[in-house]
Amino acid sequence: MSAQPVNPNLPPDHVTVFIDGVELAAPKGSMIIQAADKAGIPIPRFCYHDKLAIAANCRMCLVDSEMGGRPSPKPIPACATPVADGMKVFTRNDKALKAQRNVMEFLLINHPLDCPICDQGGECELQDLSLGYGRSVSRFQERKRVVADEDLGPLVATEMTRCIQCTRCVRFTAEVAGTYELGGMQRGENLQIGTYDGKPLTTELSGNVIDVCPVGALTNKVFRFRARPWELIAKDSLGYHDAMGSNLFLHARRGDVLRAVPRDNEAVNECWLSDRDRYSHQGLYAPDRALRPQVKDNGEWRDVSWEEALARAAKILRDNAADDLGILVHPATSNEEGALLARFAEGLGTGNLDHRIAQRDLSDAAVAEAFAAPVAEIEKADVVVIVGSQLRHELPLLHQRLRKAWRRGAKLHVVNPVDFEFAFDLASKTIVPPSRIAGALASGELAQALQGAAHAVVLVGAIAENGPHAAAIRQAARAFAQANNAALCRIPQGANALGLARLGVLPATRDAQAMLAQPRGGYLLYGIEPGLDFADQAAAMQALGGAQVVAFSHFACQSTRAVADVILPIGLLPEVDATLTNLDGLEQSAVPGGKLPAEARAGWRVLRALGGDLGLPGFDFTDLAGLRAGIAPRAVSPAASQASAEAGEGLELAVSQAIYRVDAVTRRAEALQAHPLNVGPRIVLHSRDAGVLGVGEGAMAKVSNAVGTATLQVAVDDRVAEGAAWIESGYGATAALGAGRVKVVAA
Repeated sequence: MSAQPVNPNLPPDHVTVFIDGVELAAPKGSMIIQAADKAGIPIPRFCYHDKLAIAANCRMCLVDSEMGGRPSPKPIPACATPVADGMKVFTRNDKALKAQRNVMEFLLINHPLDCPICDQGGECELQDLSLGYGRSVSRFQERKRVVADEDLGPLVATEMTRCIQCTRCVRFTAEVAGTYELGGMQRGENLQIGTYDGKPLTTELSGNVIDVCPVGALTNKVFRFRARPWELIAKDSLGYHDAMGSNLFLHARRGDVLRAVPRDNEAVNECWLSDRDRYSHQGLYAPDRALRPQVKDNGEWRDVSWEEALARAAKILRDNAADDLGILVHPATSNEEGALLARFAEGLGTGNLDHRIAQRDLSDAAVAEAFAAPVAEIEKADVVVIVGSQLRHELPLLHQRLRKAWRRGAKLHVVNPVDFEFAFDLASKTIVPPSRIAGALASGELAQALQGAAHAVVLVGAIAENGPHAAAIRQAARAFAQANNAALCRIPQGANALGLARLGVLPATRDAQAMLAQPRGGYLLYGIEPGLDFADQAAAMQALGGAQVVAFSHFACQSTRAVADVILPIGLLPEVDATLTNLDGLEQSAVPGGKLPAEARAGWRVLRALGGDLGLPGFDFTDLAGLRAGIAPRAVSPAASQASAEAGEGLELAVSQAIYRVDAVTRRAEALQAHPLNVGPRIVLHSRDAGVLGVGEGAMAKVSNAVGTATLQVAVDDRVAEGAAWIESGYGATAALGAGRVKVVAA
């Protein structure tokens, strides 16, 4: 064969390959199946997945080939055979089809005939391919193999007799999740996939094994036996439990959301979805969902018409207008609702408007900012410094991007109050109490690690952003990033914190903390669960309890009923048209996937009606298009609050968000609450601190500070910095503590 390329006009890193007579240019080193996929030429496969390492163990992609006029002696796997210049590939000739049909026959030898009851029916890759490559009658009469099922936890259901050993799930947990929880045991016809220890899956990305499974071996336990795929209507939606803004489809039947599946977007979530976004839809149908407008008379709640509820709400807002009114907004509120709330504040003459309800230290007037390095570029970084973040729980899919960076050779460094678990090795870790994080960034040790870095990133997370030392840490992180030519990426504290900041949902007078420390006569709460969503729950409940409160609420929970005078039921993101702005500054849209429950209404409609009743300017639009046409970013410089003081003596509190209790919806998703990552309220101490205090593992301790008192179970773990105590927020028991140092004594 001539050494000259078939097509000399191609770039030097490309070759010419002919697939079924179609001439294609493909990168050197790429596989036949990749070239065929790019050209739209179908090749059957089971084990191949373009996000996973090549295994070549199903052999379904066998094709025929010819090189230099010489045919290959036997079929070759398209997924594991690199292209070569001048190669001819035949995917549909007699040799290829015979090989593919023979493989299919072997795959079906032991496969059970339970398609009518299999949840994968209708979207099963084996079912689809067997129609084209399978025989109508099996030639095998032997007894089929049966494999015992394994309990993988509350999220993933198993029927391992259906497994065809493609190992996609094994490769996913090993390569993407980094937890190595699944593997193949035994050999030959006895091979079976499972966990080695029989324990549930603990990865925060476990639901993705359902998507990669080509058969019905791994299915969605929450969705199991609920509906058939052809009964479902898919609607574009977004994850709204963190600032990633993962793209997803909501699958609904007759208006009820039954499941969520990922929607491909390489710039955001690729083809993956965190378990938090996948299973939170259960919370939409909680028993305490706000279904009808309600008002409180003499301490008693009663259902009323929308007209009466809006009239009562309008009276409260009129009676407490101007500086006597505070407007507190959940940071997952949509851009449309945020724009109207900013108009509300302006029309009612109040500068007390804020969405930063979980942040304690706003003395630097900090607001959410778009990442200096887009998420898709972070995986290409060569050095990353993580500051004050349990990143694996805070942003699971950003953590997964960092694992990809680490696998490419990136060095990752951490400054944290707890030595949290990551799915990658750390080049260095600095574990110090929260008050010393800023000082650790200012020291020269980390700067040396960034020397010579071509693409460095500094990530600042929730522990830093929401703690009492946030302003100092932000200042130190910014100075550190500038001095070392690194991209500063501060994680927005809320699914739409960046969008709300751009739209001016910010204080001109008092921020969220000041509004509660200096109680107002009236409050408008939007999408907030008062007992768990604030930075300082005690101050919040006290301030709200002594005021008149209008609550735009998704849930008529106990804490809302305790403080509100009017409850106006509004829809959640899966039920309404909305836009959110993610951490890259990308504005993304969602459409309704499920129906609004009972008499609940889209939030923007309720705001429009109430604004009209109050006669406020900017509420004369008639539809969503008219609302969106009038939305424009607002340049607002938020008022800076007084620097927070860390009250009390004792151990410094390091507070991270419990992964499945970040908001009202996830707290009500039963499957997520049953997950092993949901460990419950507790306080975690270093062994030396526990010894000094005289408390041991499993003991009950009384934990108190200037804010409140809690009785918590003690866990002893040397991953916690000495002088610090770690708790998770989102629980009623830990909410009582707020910020500041705590005293711990045996209960």
